Formats: sequence, structure tokens, C-alpha cells
Amino acid sequence: MTVVERVRELVEPLLSARDLDLYDVELAGPVLRVVVDRPGPLDLDALGEATRAVSRALDEADPIAGAYTLEVTSPGLERTLRTPAHFERAVGEQVKIKLRAGAAEGDERRLAGVVAAADAEAVTVRTGDAGDTGDTGAGERRLAYDDIERARTVFAWGPSERPGGRRSREKRDHRS
Repeated sequence: MTVVERVRELVEPLLSARDLDLYDVELAGPVLRVVVDRPGPLDLDALGEATRAVSRALDEADPIAGAYTLEVTSPGLERTLRTPAHFERAVGEQVKIKLRAGAAEGDERRLAGVVAAADAEAVTVRTGDAGDTGDTGAGERRLAYDDIERARTVFAWGPSERPGGRRSREKRDHRS
């Protein structure tokens, strides 16, 4: 069992008891990153409580040899997608994907689109480009997870509403 698997096994019940979902565990050099999520807002109080509980459990079980820095965080607006569960949660969302070398014909290693479906073996992305290799329908590509080097959701920033907003303009238009 890897360190990440041991940590996952240790902290998942602790987080579940606090109505938090364990989104990911990552060990990157000396940093152990525990990513948590929940339906609805995730506030600093919940993150603080999760950090204290995870830290205590890791101190008791000592699953990591040597010094490390614990980071308990939310996945943020633009989430890294690494597991089938991540892709399943992202159905309907905009994504950017970079394929591994040799996984795509030509230089088409990067694509953007909407996650149309995901299962245990692959993700289907609606790209809007018909005729791609691997199409399951016009503008859709089914990608095996092993072919994906990197993937993340993309938050679409829209134009901000001007002061007064649309309602104020509508009221003015109706008065004339």
C-alpha cells in the first residue's frame, strides 16, 4: 500500500464524519495535500476543523517517514481531474485536456470541451469538432484515462453586470 493510499484510508472516515468528501490526496515532495469538498459552500471553519482532525490522525498513525507539510484545501474553481470519480463529478462542465504523447493523431494533444459522460474506463468530451478520431458522435471524443496526461475544469468568467444592472435598464425602458 502506498503512502497516499494509507493516508486516504486514514482520513476518509474522519472527513465523512464532518460531512466532507475526500476529493484527492497528493504527495508532492515534502507536501501532503488533502483536498476536500462538499455539496454547497465550503467555509474556512470547516477547512480548519478538517485540518486539525487530519493532523491529529496523521500524528497518531505516522504513515509518512520524515518531515512533511500538511495542506488541507478545497479543489477550487478550476479542479484537477485525475480519477474516474473526478470526471464523473465534472459531467456538464467545461474542461481542458492534454493527452499523452502518442495518444492522439498528429499534433492534436490538447482539446477543450464539455464532459458529456464518464465511466470507469474513459471520459467522453463534446468538443464541437466533428470528424475527430475516436468520435462516438458528431463532435464527441471518448478518451481512455490512460491517454490523459493532464485535465482540469475551466471556470468561465463572464462579463460583470454594470452598476444598476439589467433590471434598472428594463425599468427605464418600460417608463418611456
